[in-house]
Amino acid sequence: MSKQITTLTFFKYPKLKDKIWAFWMMQFAHSALRRQSGLQSYKLLGSGKEGFSPWPDWSVYGLIQVWDSHKEAQEFFDSSSLYKKYLNHSEQQLTFYMKNIKAYGQWSKKNPFEQHSDVDTNNPYLTVITRATIKPHMLKKFWDYVPISQKGLKENPSLLFTAGVGERPFTHMATFSLWDDARALKKFAYRGNNHKQAIQQTQALQWYKEEMFSRFQPYLITGSWQGFTIPELLSFKET
Repeated sequence: MSKQITTLTFFKYPKLKDKIWAFWMMQFAHSALRRQSGLQSYKLLGSGKEGFSPWPDWSVYGLIQVWDSHKEAQEFFDSSSLYKKYLNHSEQQLTFYMKNIKAYGQWSKKNPFEQHSDVDTNNPYLTVITRATIKPHMLKKFWDYVPISQKGLKENPSLLFTAGVGERPFTHMATFSLWDDARALKKFAYRGNNHKQAIQQTQALQWYKEEMFSRFQPYLITGSWQGFTIPELLSFKET
């Protein structure tokens, strides 16, 4: 068991000059992140238009970070000069602090997530990150099927937040979602006809070169995002 935690931060850039800055930081933020104390691994992420889409949304970027513990993560958000630059250039920021429940598969040839030693059984909320590298010859078939697999997702009352992200458009994609009930997630994933068919297609066609599925318990959400209300249970500070 581990004290490792994961953070996922979204940044919104409304102005053209800040969008350009954010795009360049996909290359130039690496040196500072590699030197960050307590940071085990990270990924700089772009986002897709209208949720899970191959077409980039140049106004939204993400940063996923895996930390030794909450303490190191908080030091980054409180005092990092790099993070202050992100704050200065972005209009909105939203950070999810999460404890891993389980993860299987690989992301860049490894599993970065360790099961946390202290999960709160009274906290019903769940976040999910799914990530895949799509085989080049399966790209068209995969993206043609995405609208079917996502049908009914946005209308699900238990889905509180969702975003499509990725390291590279079209081929390196991931989804992030926040749910208020684990049972509702399971019902959508394994009992809903559309998503169930997508799972069957994935198994039959083998369209992923690499894939990872991970579940987390969110214990804190900070910042603000248009249209999203932070659940009261997740608005406290861990002691």
